[in-house]
Amino acid sequence: QVQLVESGGGLVQPGGSLTLSCEASGFPFTRYYMWWVRLAPGKGIHEMEWVSRIDPSGASTLYADSVKGRFTISRDNAKNIVYLKMTNLKPEDTAVYSCAKGRVPSSPSAYDYWGQGTQVTVSS
Repeated sequence: QVQLVESGGGLVQPGGSLTLSCEASGFPFTRYYMWWVRLAPGKGIHEMEWVSRIDPSGASTLYADSVKGRFTISRDNAKNIVYLKMTNLKPEDTAVYSCAKGRVPSSPSAYDYWGQGTQVTVSS
């Protein structure tokens, strides 16, 4: 079955950096768009925020305006891992970060499954 396991979260001061990893298994990873999404404290699942997306080859990426210029998504198709490098972190970036897989191979339209997530807390 599909498994997405995130790691790399933690407590960081404002202005700091973290790199998250997501190990994927149970599906043909190289055929799918992958996303990073986040859920801020006190918000419901329907308020999950899309952060970034990467195409199956890794050549095309997209970012939410709130993280553009600060976050970088990448993937290693040989290892079935997707990364999120986060720099210049702000308190409003505090959230549980999860990776998600596309609903349909090769389609950028929507994601349908995400992992348990890793907590990122930005605080002084």
